[in-house]
Amino acid sequence: MTIGLAHAELIAVLTAVTGHEPRVMTVRSGEALPSGPFELGHRTLQSGLREWVREQTAHPVGYLEQLYTFADRDRNNEILGGRTISISYLGLVREQAAPGAGQPSWHGWYEYFPWEDHRNGRPAIIDDIAAQLAGWIDSDGGKCDPRRRRADYAFGLNGAVWNEDLVLQRYELLYEAGLVQEAGGAPPARFGRPMFADHRRILATGMARLRAKIKYRPVVFELMPESFTLLQLQRTVEALAGLTLHKQNFRRLIEQQDLVEETGGSESETGGRPAKLFRFRHAIVEERELAGTKLPLSRN
Repeated sequence: MTIGLAHAELIAVLTAVTGHEPRVMTVRSGEALPSGPFELGHRTLQSGLREWVREQTAHPVGYLEQLYTFADRDRNNEILGGRTISISYLGLVREQAAPGAGQPSWHGWYEYFPWEDHRNGRPAIIDDIAAQLAGWIDSDGGKCDPRRRRADYAFGLNGAVWNEDLVLQRYELLYEAGLVQEAGGAPPARFGRPMFADHRRILATGMARLRAKIKYRPVVFELMPESFTLLQLQRTVEALAGLTLHKQNFRRLIEQQDLVEETGGSESETGGRPAKLFRFRHAIVEERELAGTKLPLSRN
């Protein structure tokens, strides 16, 4: 729909966790997120988004929540002399094959943001980023201290603590410093796979929302199979957070909040005896709406 010179676009960040890896549904062979214009025939924004996802990916979509509206004046706009306003949604799904018409494919989060995965320790690429940011910081002459503080805070440099929720702030800092391809120029190719227009920024927004949300709402269960072991649940949370968690603390919090119940079945896990299978207690959704519930992110 075009109102004057404003074009409304719907865009989806569809996330799944498969094989303990967080993944996002893309189109154009990994270059973009599923999207399309909001048209007069669409009953609601969400129904319009579901239609575009169905057409482009043929993937079923269950859980959806509105993410953010992007309307910055300097966005990449396809309307000559106009402006695109993108209304984005975060969707949580179980990965399936996607035979749609938009060259759909699943790609890992960390293909686009390799500095975000700390499950095996601090990624070496952060040293490369710090070195590149140093030049950008120094280029500000006498006003370099604010830039240095921002870089330290965002990337956990010089004694600052890594904060997994700052996904968007880190990407935007790299964009401002000209260290991602979307900003123009010729940044290091190893600094993550680029995406069309500001789709990587939108993906970063979705990642940040989900990382924050799993701390106070049990939305991670939207990504789990009908039954699962506690280790599988922990590995899913770790995949999303990009961190390793303390096993006993994790299980203690799960039990204290009464989030799951045993199914009576068990499953063999690598190198150990059969582990009990659990399922999500759907009754807690209503119970926790007001009080809030979280999944533990206490690190090892």
